[in-house]
Amino acid sequence: MIRVSAFIKDEKGTTAIEYGLIASLISVAAIVAFTSVGSKLSRTFGYVAGQLNT
Repeated sequence: MIRVSAFIKDEKGTTAIEYGLIASLISVAAIVAFTSVGSKLSRTFGYVAGQLNT
């Protein structure tokens, strides 16, 4: 009975899951930001290349 009570009170797994969720949210935000910056940077380089060719 003591082991069951200790198992129910243990929150280590919950903390690990919370950290995992936070890490995944940060990863998604980074991917979105890098994608946005990447496409804007690609357009900028395309514009500069077009201006150099004329």
